[in-house]
Amino acid sequence: MQSACPIIRVVKETLCPARGGQDLDGNANVATSPRSELPASVDSKLPYLPAEPSGNGRRAGRVTVLSFPAARPMGSRLCSALTKTLDGSAASQHPEYLVAPDLEHLEPIDPKELLEECRAVLHTRPPRFQRGFVDLRADGPRSSHTPIRVMQWNILAQALGEGKDNFVQCPLEALKWEERKCLILEEILAYQPDILCLQEVDHYFDTFHPLLSRLGYQGTFFPKPWSPCLDVEHNNGPDGCALFFLHNRFKLVNSANIRLTAMALKTNQVAIAQTLECKESSRQFCIAVTHLKARTGWERFRSAQGCDLLQNLQNITQGAKIPLIVCGDFNAEPTEEVYRHFASSSLNLNSAYKLLSADGQSEPPYTTWKIRTSGECRNTLDYIWYSKHALSVRSALGLLTEEQIGPNRLPSFNYPSDHLSLVCDFSFNEEP
Repeated sequence: MQSACPIIRVVKETLCPARGGQDLDGNANVATSPRSELPASVDSKLPYLPAEPSGNGRRAGRVTVLSFPAARPMGSRLCSALTKTLDGSAASQHPEYLVAPDLEHLEPIDPKELLEECRAVLHTRPPRFQRGFVDLRADGPRSSHTPIRVMQWNILAQALGEGKDNFVQCPLEALKWEERKCLILEEILAYQPDILCLQEVDHYFDTFHPLLSRLGYQGTFFPKPWSPCLDVEHNNGPDGCALFFLHNRFKLVNSANIRLTAMALKTNQVAIAQTLECKESSRQFCIAVTHLKARTGWERFRSAQGCDLLQNLQNITQGAKIPLIVCGDFNAEPTEEVYRHFASSSLNLNSAYKLLSADGQSEPPYTTWKIRTSGECRNTLDYIWYSKHALSVRSALGLLTEEQIGPNRLPSFNYPSDHLSLVCDFSFNEEP
């Protein structure tokens, strides 16, 4: 029997051929258990799915989804958006994606329908990892405004995952873009960030911008000048940083694309910094995303890049008058100089994920865990910094355990990147 929706047919016929998961030696190693049910409240903050905060300012657990005409076949609303993004075609084959669509004329996508489409693509994969939020609110006055949820994530550039990063314990089948992008979208939809800060984005125009725009996000992309993705055959263009925010919650006041310098030289690393105004409270803050230079031996270079970014942010925030959140893959352990620069900056920053530790002073043991030809790498490289004088962390998403990650580490059939997503809920310390 044919599916009512053409997308499902495309998914079944072209994206999910019958297969068994194999490791690099050809041994079967992947369970084909059905996808787990996603949280029922996966709809609470998008512009066409109004959510009312409960009395203490937290998100309500359930919302009412707007109804659409019953005669419409399930999923037909998605066809125009997903036929071009779920088929794995390169952006170069879709030149219309190189022009940013007019947000006012985009037909919204129901996130529940998008999740169903993603789950149809992923039906042979193991269930998505389950993670819980840790309540970090201190005693004291509670903000009456809805918290600001921020997600930081290096999603792993597709060209690097398939071509250069050498994840020796990850089957190539697990890295197929047709399915891996659905895992990425599933993670985003599950945690519903108000602001999304991404690194290693090399499918901005053909996947993330068209879909997230229809979910109510306004996006900005800044590619690396000399992206390593361009060295990979059949690449999808350069990778870079992307910043998305829900345009029903925030108004863009100012935006800056920053090419980082080190030792007076322009480098290949970039940042985006935007000043946003909360429509609910009229409070302004700056959100920034960056990705510093990788590899051992480049510590001084990263330190110089970090100093340049801090100087730019000092100017943008008018000397810390505007609250600041900085998300990034810093490629630096907490012992490095660039970390100390941020921790001791006059911008008065604190690292949000330190608050998950028993003493509130220790970073997580890892934010990335992978096995390459050079060996196993377990590092803390990703951070969410925030103005501790102006903002409070209300909750943070717990990390995956070693047992969940498994002996083959990341990425995997369960998880699409070698880096874990970090998610925090922020509120302003004082009412205006």
